[in-house]
Amino acid sequence: MALAPIDPRDPLGIDDLFDAEELAVRDTVRRFCADRVAPYVADWFERGELPGIRELAVEIGRIGAFGMHLEGYGCTGASAVQYGLACLEFEACDSGLRSLVSVQGSLAMFAIHRFGSEAQKEEWLPRMAAGEAIGCFGLTEPDHGSDPASMRTYAKRDGTDWVLNGRKMWITNGSVASVAVVWARTDAGIRGFVVPTGTDGFSAHDIHHKMSLRASVTSELVLDDVRLPADAVLPEVTGMRGPLSCLNEARFGIVWGSLGAARTCLEAALDYSRTREQFGKPIGGFQLTQAKFADMALELHKGLLLALHIGRRKDAGTLRPEQVSFGKLNNVREAIEICRTSRTILGANGISLEYPIMRHVTNLESVLTYEGTSEMHTLVIGKALTGFDAFR
Repeated sequence: MALAPIDPRDPLGIDDLFDAEELAVRDTVRRFCADRVAPYVADWFERGELPGIRELAVEIGRIGAFGMHLEGYGCTGASAVQYGLACLEFEACDSGLRSLVSVQGSLAMFAIHRFGSEAQKEEWLPRMAAGEAIGCFGLTEPDHGSDPASMRTYAKRDGTDWVLNGRKMWITNGSVASVAVVWARTDAGIRGFVVPTGTDGFSAHDIHHKMSLRASVTSELVLDDVRLPADAVLPEVTGMRGPLSCLNEARFGIVWGSLGAARTCLEAALDYSRTREQFGKPIGGFQLTQAKFADMALELHKGLLLALHIGRRKDAGTLRPEQVSFGKLNNVREAIEICRTSRTILGANGISLEYPIMRHVTNLESVLTYEGTSEMHTLVIGKALTGFDAFR
């Protein structure tokens, strides 16, 4: 039997490892991004805004992408691999778009779903799944990023109420959110709180002058004597296990999503190399250019195999947090290198927003350090291998 020609976009035939339902999810998100976001995102990026985010959220809700890996409450109950493929397609369009989906589903919704009361779940999850309510996740502070356990935001009891004071920084969706999951110190340890953003004393202020994730809403949250009822606390968790388990969910999406950005840049460079001529022939015909493509393809598709392996383990219930660190560290590091190398193939054109590459390069500079810097994931892996804790 004659073998089919190799597909430059899937040279290892990895698509054969996905079932029909997984491919259907991927194709649904890919079509949505192509129709609704891709024609406009370069302009949004240049302007530094994400216009119509609330309307866009409702459209994302209609395709079932918010909290898609959660069960019940309007969520679709998709597999981890299906969710990973969705993240890949969202980030192939733009990292800011994947961040919107990830913060909504894997941070805010996941926290309520995993640790919330039944009343909290019923109140918020159906609306968030539909995109009718946007959520944000308040953990990082101006002075505490990689060391969230040292947070200064504090919640104290006042009768039966809680009163929160503090600031949170670099919060995706902050100023457009209807609800914030805020982590704070208490006398009994770190607790999570479900905070309606219309509560007196809560305010969110957009962060401007960003050079990365520009087509995304990023905010500072200020909590000034925010008074909440006793039932605002997430009842099922105390301590750093709560926020860290949420971060692990979001990092799983990055394992996949970062490869979407890399794929877009590699494909743009491939297309460019077939038509751009220098010295009398297409630049794709030169040995050094082909060496770049070979190296980029190796890292992209090895990363896909790693993401798929991690996804299958997650679906089987055997995935450890350290294994997510393997994926986040490797795939983001290689993705940003693929994007940078793709830029060199386009030369000066590579910095133009007429092409997607520089936008993805700058976005991945944020992805490289958020939800766990490369240094933190390196130390997580190092501890797993040696048994020694090098964090302190």
